[in-house]
Amino acid sequence: MEVLLSDMKTHGSATGAGAETLLDVAALRADTPGCEQVVHFNNAGCGLLAAPVLATMLDHLNLEARLGGYEAAAARAEQVRAFYTETAALINCAPGNIAFAGSATHAYATALSSIPFEAGDVILTTRNDFISNQIAFLSLRKRFGVRLVHAPDLPEGGVDVAAMAALMRAHRPRLVSATHIPTNSGLVQPIAEIGAHCRELGLLYLVDACQSVGQFPIDVAEIGCDLLTATCRKFLRGPRGSGFLYVSDRVLRDGYEPLFIDMHGSRWVSPDSYRPVESAARFEEWEFPYATVLGCAAAVRYARQVGVAAIARRTPALAARLRARLGDLAGVRLLDRGRTLGALVTFEVEGWQAEPFKAAMDAAGVNSALSFREFAQFDFADKDVEWCLRLSPHYYNTEDEVDRVADIVAGLRASP
Repeated sequence: MEVLLSDMKTHGSATGAGAETLLDVAALRADTPGCEQVVHFNNAGCGLLAAPVLATMLDHLNLEARLGGYEAAAARAEQVRAFYTETAALINCAPGNIAFAGSATHAYATALSSIPFEAGDVILTTRNDFISNQIAFLSLRKRFGVRLVHAPDLPEGGVDVAAMAALMRAHRPRLVSATHIPTNSGLVQPIAEIGAHCRELGLLYLVDACQSVGQFPIDVAEIGCDLLTATCRKFLRGPRGSGFLYVSDRVLRDGYEPLFIDMHGSRWVSPDSYRPVESAARFEEWEFPYATVLGCAAAVRYARQVGVAAIARRTPALAARLRARLGDLAGVRLLDRGRTLGALVTFEVEGWQAEPFKAAMDAAGVNSALSFREFAQFDFADKDVEWCLRLSPHYYNTEDEVDRVADIVAGLRASP
């Protein structure tokens, strides 16, 4: 795969402090076959595969067909290891701190299963968490009798970190959890600020970075988290059915392990005992979708070559342009709140119901997604909304596409 940075341009001198990398959007779109088919503003659901990712996966499937699954995996062992080195470089950790997972939710549930919760333990989280995380907490409450505490929000949106820190001191929670960007809005939570308080108090800290990995730089050392989960299918533009779990050295050293550990993550050392492996592989399972793992490695490599810092400038800027256009439309209410906003743009449209509006967007050739009250019980209740449409551009989208989508929404609003 060509390094796309060779096709970039800069403002000012290449080494100047004010230099800003500009992505070669035409080259990126040429590398993205889906751009010829649709205006893809559903990257928060699933990004469009880049050609090198697709080629990597198809090549391995062909190899499996020729050699056999076990034999193909053995032949590609070095490339499989690249998943761990590439992902570790992406989030600033060692390869041994990375575990492959079938999804971010799978990674999150596996991480939760390693924590020996007891009745009365407190889980401290926010009001803008991912729906599956909240359901998992409720399940733990039902089964083990843990207590759930939600930190309050600031008036402008986003968690009140000072209030959350006070709750940490008052409750000494068994787990602190935060979702970096919730699926139902563009809010970006201050996860590093939360992490600083967790480190000060020695509290276990789990971060859901499902919507932020591939959109913003993620540095687990800066965040100060013990566990972090993410998917590969969204802003990383990897295949579906893939994700990863970051496990800190502290968690590994203290002996945390998933509830259902298997022969990949442990060694059966005697008839009545086993020993977990030293690395984050203890959180994995023996069976792997190797074509998917290789596709993820290619997707992470691609994102790193494009440049996550450049992505983090362009992608939210496209979303900001879209919000500005939609904010000028009568009958359209923007729902994103918070000091920092990412590339998820959510809004409701007067006079429309959810499914018909989504169908109209589909018919216009625009990929989008719906969010409903059940996805965000606290947030949507605060905003007094039952549903919203979510649009999520990425760096390979264009300003012209942003304006076209805004015009389509304006036309639909005028004739519900």
